[in-house]
Formats: sequence, structure tokens, C-alpha cells
Amino acid sequence: MTIVAGLDIGGTKCAVLLGRVEGDGIETVERVQFPTPDTPEKAIKKMTDTLDDLIKTHQISELASIGISCGGPLDSKRGVVLSPPNLPGWEHIEIVRMLEEQYRIPVALQNDANAGAMAEWRWGAGKGTENMIFLTFGTGMGAGLILNGQLYSGTNDLAGEVGHIRLAEDGPVGFGKAGSFEGFCSGGGIARLAAQMAEVAIQQGNPPGYCEDLESRKDITAKKVGEAAQAGDSLAQEVFSIVGFRLGRALSTLIDILNPEKIVIGSIYGRQQEILEPVVLGEIAKEAIPLSVSVCEITPTGLGEKIGDYASFSVALLALEKAQKR
Repeated sequence: MTIVAGLDIGGTKCAVLLGRVEGDGIETVERVQFPTPDTPEKAIKKMTDTLDDLIKTHQISELASIGISCGGPLDSKRGVVLSPPNLPGWEHIEIVRMLEEQYRIPVALQNDANAGAMAEWRWGAGKGTENMIFLTFGTGMGAGLILNGQLYSGTNDLAGEVGHIRLAEDGPVGFGKAGSFEGFCSGGGIARLAAQMAEVAIQQGNPPGYCEDLESRKDITAKKVGEAAQAGDSLAQEVFSIVGFRLGRALSTLIDILNPEKIVIGSIYGRQQEILEPVVLGEIAKEAIPLSVSVCEITPTGLGEKIGDYASFSVALLALEKAQKR
């Protein structure tokens, strides 16, 4: 029986998991979540203490590997977290070396988009594909690329930073750039776009369902806008129509360049698929190469809200496979 550990490091919360590998699948033995401590030293200590407790509780005689999923930028080859914007103070943290020295087992690190891509490829909607794109579409917009049956991370781990692509000369700011893919297609970007449109509507005496007055603009979230859109609010639906249009344009570019079998889209796409899908597919039909479109399926994640857990497990298996090849 092979037992692996996963560490999912986020800006607001962390999770430590044990997984039991069974054939081509994996089962979560236990998961412990806690708020992310305010320094990397405290965070790593909390994670390792939690992992030690789980190993003891479940009487694990041998842990095979540890996988770490973390927001970038990072250096996966050297196992170093560089300076993620959502993790202040994490400057060149050699987390892989630290854990390898402590546990004497293989440890690997990947950014959350790459880890999510591998998870969907192993166990989710991308299973069985050779060429797959995974888009996070959550707090931010990043991509993990599976090309020719393996993860492609680029020369220095920056492949898949699609959120930085500019889709319009002006628009919501995302990834430090107005009108970017992340600006239009992320939780924060949707909230900013919705706030801009609500301001105009309120001034015209037609406040939308997701924002009653100018003061409440700061409380707008993508979730609130999505709920209003599903309830029939016309402005909220217009917001998601714009998001769907920009998403369709961006996917068309990815389809033309990478010719994937599947594009698997996380978080917000699955929650708002009914609204987004017709707009997205209509735009792809107009913009992308028809032969490439004919072999590409656009789908929500197969792992749903548990993708973060499976993402860290996928990195643990990557660490194990690399160690076995040495």
C-alpha cells in the first residue's frame, strides 16, 4: 500500500492531506485545513506538525512522497518558492530541500495551475488525453499545459501565464494589466467589471440586484454577480456575457496555437456554465480554426471543488515517479 502526502499552500488557507494510492486512483485518507500562518517559517512548521500528527494517528509506517501545490512564481526544478503575491514574505523559500531533509523521501513542488492540470489529467476531465489545457478561472487566471502526454512548464516555470495576455486596450485590471485575460476572467476581475457597470446603472436610477447603491460597490464579488445573473438580473447577465465573450476569444487563441483535445476550466466556469457556455462556444465557432475546434472539447473540471486536494497528490506522484526513474 502506497501512502503519499499533499500540501496545498494558499494565500488564506493551507491544507495537509494523506492519500492512499489504489491502482490508477487515489483516495483521501484525511485532510486538515487551517488559516495560512503569517510567516513561511510558521506555515512550514504548522504543516509538518500536522503531517506528523496524521502519520501517527493513521499509524503510517512508510510515507512514499510529498507533493506541494503553491501559487507561483516558483522554481519547480530547484524546489524554491520565489515570491508569490498572495504569500507575503515567501522570498526564495527552499521548501523542497527542507522537507527532504526532514522526511528523507522524494518531495516535489509545482504551481497550483500545473498541479491542477496534472490532477485533471490523471483523475478528472482530462483523463486519457495527450494534449490538454487546464485553466484555473478562480481568484486569478492561470493555465497548466499537458502537451504530448506530459506537463509542459517552459524554460523557467512561466509557461501557461495566460492571464497576462491583453484582450482589450482597456478593461478590468488583472495580473497588473488593464484589459488582460485575468482582468476579464477571474473572480476579482468580474467583481471590478460588475462594479464599473453598476456605477453607471445606479447613476441612471437602475441599480442591479447585486449592488443597491454606490457605497455597496466595494462588497461586490463574482459569487454575488453570478447569483444575481442566475436569478435573472439583466445587468449581471450582461457582465457574464462580456466575460463569456472574452473567454471565448482567449480560448480561440489557445486552440489555434496548441490544438488541444480538451480545455478543462475550473471554479467559476463550472458554477456559471449555463450562462457562459453558449457565449464561449459561439465565439470559438467564429474565431478558431474549424478543424481544431472539431477535436477540442470545452468542459468544467471533473474533480470539482476538490481539485486542490488532488492537485497536491498529483505532485506527490510526480515526485515518486521521478525518484523511481533515477
